[in-house]
Amino acid sequence: MKITIEWTYKTKNGIETVFRSDEMPPAHALSIGEDLEKTGRAKKLQFIDQNDSTWLAKELKKYIKEIDTEPHNVRVYFDGGYDIQTKNAGLGIAIYYEQNGKSYRLRRNAPASGLNSNNEAEYAALHLAIVELDLLDVHHQTVQFLGDSQVVINQMNGEWPAYEKDLSSWADRIDEKLNELGITPEFELVPRKLNSEADRLATQSLQGVGITGQIELQ
Repeated sequence: MKITIEWTYKTKNGIETVFRSDEMPPAHALSIGEDLEKTGRAKKLQFIDQNDSTWLAKELKKYIKEIDTEPHNVRVYFDGGYDIQTKNAGLGIAIYYEQNGKSYRLRRNAPASGLNSNNEAEYAALHLAIVELDLLDVHHQTVQFLGDSQVVINQMNGEWPAYEKDLSSWADRIDEKLNELGITPEFELVPRKLNSEADRLATQSLQGVGITGQIELQ
């Protein structure tokens, strides 16, 4: 979930205007909101989520306390590789998240067969990532998905149509799974060099090297 702060600012002369912040994580919004109130100039302060629902500060505190024990601030990198000669695919994902005040990284790759293109492999990698989110019990929150496939990112964003039946089918499966988990996705296209971890995992899978691991980040 992302929160926007809206408040009325009143000058010493009594002139008022309304300000609205960028979206931010709930804990950041609560901290900034409390700081604004200390100035004595911020009136009618509201916390608004992505569904335009308004939260009281005490409600936001309760929510933050509840999600602290669950994976949150989740960021997912995904990549798929496809070998035209063998028609085999390798999928790679790296999931970063916070839980109980600590930061973690989960890495996994997997082989895939029965795919017909690199674009399908990219979609399969994204689907694999969402399955892993389900296993991590990530639900009812905003998750950031980062990949270097223009096709997948732009189609999932709704900016490009998915004319190919195979790709459209993958997109539908992914949307269905996201809805089932209550995940609001944010898809972001990143340069290949910023997706090198997932790319390496996908390549290692194609080479027959399986990797599954989770570590706490220091």
